[in-house]
Amino acid sequence: MKVAILTSHKVKAKSLAKTAEDFLEIVPIDRAEVIIAFGGDGFMLHTLHQLKNNKIPVYGVNTGTIGFLLNSPENLEALPKRIAQAKKTVLFSLKADVTDVAGQIHEVQAFNEISLFRSSAQTSKITIKLNDKTRLNALIGDGLIIATPAGSTAYNLSAGGPILPLESGLIALTPICPFRPRRWKGALVPNSVNIKLEVQTPEQRPVKLTADQRLIHKVHTVQVTLDTSTPYTLLFDPNHHLEERILHEQFLEH
Repeated sequence: MKVAILTSHKVKAKSLAKTAEDFLEIVPIDRAEVIIAFGGDGFMLHTLHQLKNNKIPVYGVNTGTIGFLLNSPENLEALPKRIAQAKKTVLFSLKADVTDVAGQIHEVQAFNEISLFRSSAQTSKITIKLNDKTRLNALIGDGLIIATPAGSTAYNLSAGGPILPLESGLIALTPICPFRPRRWKGALVPNSVNIKLEVQTPEQRPVKLTADQRLIHKVHTVQVTLDTSTPYTLLFDPNHHLEERILHEQFLEH
């Protein structure tokens, strides 16, 4: 199997990658059948964003802390066998057109979540539309998270949002410290919908947006859809694959 190796800048990632090279046939990315990414979850997201050929599956090796999107760094000598037996998991990304207060349009992509946050002492005031129909006239608070199933166990869960199984076909809309409507806990929507967010009085109530590792200031409107035309494949050891991890998260006792 022809393998390309990518590493984060951390010493541990580079050291483990060097060890793994002894057991693999290393080639440039344009000739690779599989990419092995050594790093943390942030580096895996960076790798997916930079991937020019989404048809090459990516097998991540965790050299960070949580490693939710990655595999164990143990038994590197068995990597050829582990990759051959790996379970494929297909991910789709959120894509958004973001218009700032100056009228400039930014195209962004996110595998985990797109989040809007207030960036001043004023609360944000956001209108939520689904398929051009207003569902919430004004969410007043610290902001809003739009999370994929893969990202539902990350910041979305910390903000009180639900965990979504990978095959749920849903997207989570989770408010961040909502002031009004005070009892609105968010919503689950089909991943086929077009989500439009409009920041009311954006000069008075400035809002910033993050899409995985991208940051945009002074947001006015956001159009979000799930890009099902471009699948990305991650590889996981069969006994610890992503679907199992997400399911396991729902039964943790503490």
